Amino acid sequence: MTFDFILLDATALSTIALRFIDDKDKEYLLKTPLRIASSKWDADKQRPYNIYLKKYKKLHTRLNKIRIGIASYLRDIKTKQRTLSINTLGRIIKKHATLIDHDSPEGSLLKHMETYINNRLHIISDSTYKRYMVFFRLLERFEGHRMQNLHLNDLNGTFVKDFLTFGELEEYSKSTIYRTIHFVRTILNFLEKRGIRTLIYELELPKEKKFHQIVTLTEDELKTIKKTDVPIHLKAAKDWLVISCYTGQRISDFMNFNIEMMEVLDGRPCMSFVQKKTQKEILLALHPAALVVMSKNNNSFPSKLSTQRYNDQIKEVVHLAGIKSLVKVRKRQGFRAYEMMVQKWEAITSHIGRRSFASNFYGKIPTPLLMEATGHSTEQMFQRYINSVDTERTRNLGIYFEETYKETLMVT
Repeated sequence: MTFDFILLDATALSTIALRFIDDKDKEYLLKTPLRIASSKWDADKQRPYNIYLKKYKKLHTRLNKIRIGIASYLRDIKTKQRTLSINTLGRIIKKHATLIDHDSPEGSLLKHMETYINNRLHIISDSTYKRYMVFFRLLERFEGHRMQNLHLNDLNGTFVKDFLTFGELEEYSKSTIYRTIHFVRTILNFLEKRGIRTLIYELELPKEKKFHQIVTLTEDELKTIKKTDVPIHLKAAKDWLVISCYTGQRISDFMNFNIEMMEVLDGRPCMSFVQKKTQKEILLALHPAALVVMSKNNNSFPSKLSTQRYNDQIKEVVHLAGIKSLVKVRKRQGFRAYEMMVQKWEAITSHIGRRSFASNFYGKIPTPLLMEATGHSTEQMFQRYINSVDTERTRNLGIYFEETYKETLMVT
């Protein structure tokens, strides 16, 4: 017995139907209440082309719930040797196609994830919650792919292999797949501490060998930016960029800096605030470069910018500064992100200040002091912000290449 989803016609808005073939090769067409424009339907994958657009995301979820419901029913009648009922198939379709909220089955991985997330709502930030939900939705899609809910006894070495294969099939980045599996391990640890036995010891991941380039602004590049004249509408963005590179804070924190947060410690100006993401209390000594920017803004901070506007404008600022060296980044194309080479100004985002601060002062200032400033809890997390590539040696090698090439040209 097999089944798949098809469109009943090629009209502007077509009904999605479930085509079912029983063990006697008899075909049944069961209409669902779900509809989609034929141009938006991926016939090969039996789902919308863009499963990340809000309305199609919901449609895809409902289709997956129907898949799981039908497959579960077929396994059940096979195990219990019962007779297939087409009416029951229709009821399963109707149930999962019309539900607004789908409750995860008791004892399933997704149900345990919901419990874990709900237990931590009062201590996690919005960004952490969103990251958890990315993992949740990804595992939800994996359940639809395998047409079966995940339970604790399913979370073993085979799950890891199947999930990695699913990630390759759907072209997810390895880091996304790996982080999701690490989150599953977190859930299993959570359950183990509560006396629930799991197979967590089987969730082993192969070591990922890859070169990950951290994009930062060097001290020389920052000097160039500070000397660059920019149009008046970019001045605030330029000033905030300099401040961020010398304070090491996230945009959710530095963009809210104000005079009321300032304190003086042994004659040195400091910022006293609570980090939005971590809720950590930070007392940060202000770097002289940040104070210079403030002095040019009537001893205050620049005007506040929205995140989107800031991200757009700092690219313009760095472009005007002539910072065009090539860097390797992951850039979104369509629904996925791919590695590619771009000019550095194109790779600039609001997080560049935090990474530049950590990289530029690493080795010059004791790491514990830098971690105190950035708010990192562990050195392992802090190290992710460090650009460990010896750019000076690489730069000198490039100069030698150019000089030897010129000498070759002169000889010929």
